[in-house]
Amino acid sequence: MDFLVCLVVLIFFSFFVFHYKRQNLQTLIVRIWLPLVMIPEVLINLHRIHDLLADYLNLSGGTFMLRGPWFANMDMLFTTDPLDIHHVLSKNFPNYPKGENFREIFDVLGDGIFNVDGHLWEIQRKTILSLFRKPNFQSVFEAIVWNKVESGLLPVIESISKPGKDMDLQEIFQRFTFDTICKLLLDYDPQSLSLDFRSLPCQKSFIDTEESLLYRHFTPPIFWKLQQLLGVGNEKKLSEACKTVDHFICKFLARIQDDSSNMEREHEKENFGLATSMFRELKDQSGNYGDPNKFIKDTIVSLIGAGKDTTSATLSWFFYLVARNPIVEDKIREEIHTFLGEKEWKSIDFGKLVYLHGALCEALRLYPPVPFNHKCALQPEILPNGHKVGQNTKIMLYYYGMGRMKNIWGEDCNEFKPERWILKEGGIKHEPSYKFPAFYGGPRTCLGKDMSLTQIKIVASTIIYYYHIELVEGHPVSPSASIILQMKHGLKARLTKRSEVNL
Repeated sequence: MDFLVCLVVLIFFSFFVFHYKRQNLQTLIVRIWLPLVMIPEVLINLHRIHDLLADYLNLSGGTFMLRGPWFANMDMLFTTDPLDIHHVLSKNFPNYPKGENFREIFDVLGDGIFNVDGHLWEIQRKTILSLFRKPNFQSVFEAIVWNKVESGLLPVIESISKPGKDMDLQEIFQRFTFDTICKLLLDYDPQSLSLDFRSLPCQKSFIDTEESLLYRHFTPPIFWKLQQLLGVGNEKKLSEACKTVDHFICKFLARIQDDSSNMEREHEKENFGLATSMFRELKDQSGNYGDPNKFIKDTIVSLIGAGKDTTSATLSWFFYLVARNPIVEDKIREEIHTFLGEKEWKSIDFGKLVYLHGALCEALRLYPPVPFNHKCALQPEILPNGHKVGQNTKIMLYYYGMGRMKNIWGEDCNEFKPERWILKEGGIKHEPSYKFPAFYGGPRTCLGKDMSLTQIKIVASTIIYYYHIELVEGHPVSPSASIILQMKHGLKARLTKRSEVNL
């Protein structure tokens, strides 16, 4: 069988060589033979796709073209070059929208903020930003996070750590962030982080969706659209996950709409109600963009996905790195003790925890929660690194690979060094977003950056202050094949109270 396959490929290749002019031979090899080598390797290694692409980028000097089959329109230019990143995200931003190909792959996001361009994107961004800037937004958000720490996180960790059992920190963080973002956006706490670890299909459905969407990037559209039509494979999983998410969200839309209709303008100025305020504002702005209920549903789905999984992924990789570097854990704890003093725990000023901030930046550098950014060129041009970009060329800004490039971060780029982010005089060293794009950059810089960092710092400092973290020996830790950099097998660890640690 293998011999016959090789024979067919050889005859097929020879036929095209015979019919092509000599000067077109190189083009022929690139367009036909190269994809026969690269695409199978990508598909075979999809379980470690992020490291495979990082290897390609290192071997190619930071930029390479992934060739797909000539009939599939799958060519993608991958780059980690900071100048290219800056050019695409900021300097020539209008030439690099998400594009129709992005909308096709991410069609499940509908008209949510992460899936649209132009005027519709501007409407959503301005509306959401104005709500995030409400005078009491930050205090309400912090109160939600602290309440979940006290009522969910600490009791669960305490119940598992007492008998010395292993726990999956990633699952705990996923449940924690799901509860907090739902409380913030829907004014409803699902209480998924509780002692009984109740099953919530919606929470898992977000993860299933993200994994299925990655497969679409490396599968010819004709194949995944056929799966979609037949209701099989990854497309079946994606369809079922989307139905579960939609059912969960739609349960709250009627209540939110009713609250929005009854809300008085004067009352809104005095009280914070993000869900009802956002619903009314976006509904008023939706105009000619179709069903306003679908419009607001798409926006809420996008915000829940962003607020839940990116933050939980960052927390997981942060604790993985800290547990592998006990000295870092000790330094963070010492810093907390220094600035906490006799103050109440909730009054701690996280802005003064420089070493903690440096450790978080290192985790984000090595394991950015969104490992790549997908763009499409409207007009042809030449990137700063000299690569030609044709009209409609798909460009992948590969953030995961950037953190592993020696020409960007030095010979020690693969090491976890919080000191990398600390100035000699003791302050925080800031890097430009085109070198450190964990929160993107340019006009589409992440709106939830401050929220995410606040939540991560509260959770990280609380756990490190009260517990010592040890990884379960032999448990495999690797990135999952997903558009969000979760851990494939979770993060198994043992947490021991500081008072019980043998110092």
